[in-house]
Amino acid sequence: MQYRRSDIPGATYFFTVNLAQRNSDLLVRRISDLRSVIHEVKARHPFSLVAMVVMPEHLHAIWRLPENDANYPRRWSLIKAGFSRRIERGERIAPSREAKRERGLWQRRFWEHQIRDQADLERHVDYIHYNPVKHGWVERPIDWPHSTIHGYVARGWMDADWGGSDEPGGEAFGER
Repeated sequence: MQYRRSDIPGATYFFTVNLAQRNSDLLVRRISDLRSVIHEVKARHPFSLVAMVVMPEHLHAIWRLPENDANYPRRWSLIKAGFSRRIERGERIAPSREAKRERGLWQRRFWEHQIRDQADLERHVDYIHYNPVKHGWVERPIDWPHSTIHGYVARGWMDADWGGSDEPGGEAFGER
């Protein structure tokens, strides 16, 4: 089955990528392996990492691709494969995956959304940084260690207390 994906060179994309086992903590337990693989793939197939959060069993990222390049599926394939090679075997592998010589760590597909404009970008950056609070892992986005929010705060782009509001949809998804 062929999936319709946006393929605009130089565009900015939001991604959600999930592990197959949604109750796993593998991504945060092996965060250094994930970071290494992402750096290796970026070195061979450049992209700008605009924002990212790594949760125990899924991640969200925003990438800006080079002007002459729209091949984000290849980058995700390399990241998934590179990370999988660093993880010892032991997961249950469905016969359909076994037939294709696939591991069972990742969901086969990922979700992408082409960022339309600055407001859309800001909404998705906020969504990424607020995700650990949404899932109940921390009370404030800054308390989650596996997020680009720390770089945003260090550069003065966000306040350290951003998103700490108890009100649903409060300052976490409002203007910065």
